[in-house]
Amino acid sequence: MKSLLSGLALVASLLATGAAWAGTLDDITKSGVLRAAYREDAAPFAYKTANGQPKGFMIDLCQAVAKDLAQQLKVPGLKVEFVPVTTENRLDAIRQNKADLLCDSLTVTLERRALVDFSIATFVDGTSFAIRNDGPRDIQQLGGKKSGVLAGTLTEEGLRRSLAATHIQSEIVTYKEPEQAMAALEKGEIAAFFAGGAMLGALIKDHKDASRILLANTYLSIEPFGLAMRLGDTTFRLAVDRALSKIYRSGEIATIFSNNFGVNARPTPQLQTLYMLSALPD
Repeated sequence: MKSLLSGLALVASLLATGAAWAGTLDDITKSGVLRAAYREDAAPFAYKTANGQPKGFMIDLCQAVAKDLAQQLKVPGLKVEFVPVTTENRLDAIRQNKADLLCDSLTVTLERRALVDFSIATFVDGTSFAIRNDGPRDIQQLGGKKSGVLAGTLTEEGLRRSLAATHIQSEIVTYKEPEQAMAALEKGEIAAFFAGGAMLGALIKDHKDASRILLANTYLSIEPFGLAMRLGDTTFRLAVDRALSKIYRSGEIATIFSNNFGVNARPTPQLQTLYMLSALPD
């Protein structure tokens, strides 16, 4: 009897797990809505325009994913509802079922994979730093100076480790918004602002005096990004991966890239390789 009850409990557990896995696709099919979380201040990947509309590379990519999901689920007119999040609460928004997909420049790490699931890679970037044109060109020259970074990010963790490992005495100043850090850099309050290279490039391009701000030719890390979703939702993850693979195979990803980084911008060799390897066959 005990073994029978144990067996029934196991079956019930498996059925419950299967139901959880199918949950997101079922919810999307019933509601006709994909809830996409995004940060409003993470240009060029995700940000809010002056008229309040979400925009950026990850925004366009998630809209393309939603278009393919509509075909997979046979839900014509599937809508995307964008849910604003912050660096601090973006993973909680997914885990607490406030959003289905996190459309963000989020680095895939083993620690984060214990909390959420990730799609196949969507981008590859690296941590670099912005400086004034009269500022330090190398991280070794930051001794005795202040370094800025966005609070609660993987970049902050990596910067602290790098400075400790190299015994560089640089005071770390954290900011909530990238614009705050750029303003501090311009005023000379910090000697360098550390962030993803693509984000820094976009901030410098849009700066009121771009000639005064430079992007250092140094990378502290290479980081793959992925779209995050609830842990264990394997059916949804497969559907998202199927959509991404099709976007990569068709070349649509090239259009999304040029629309957000400029027609003259070219993906790095690492990024080109990533899309070739991630264009999985059906």
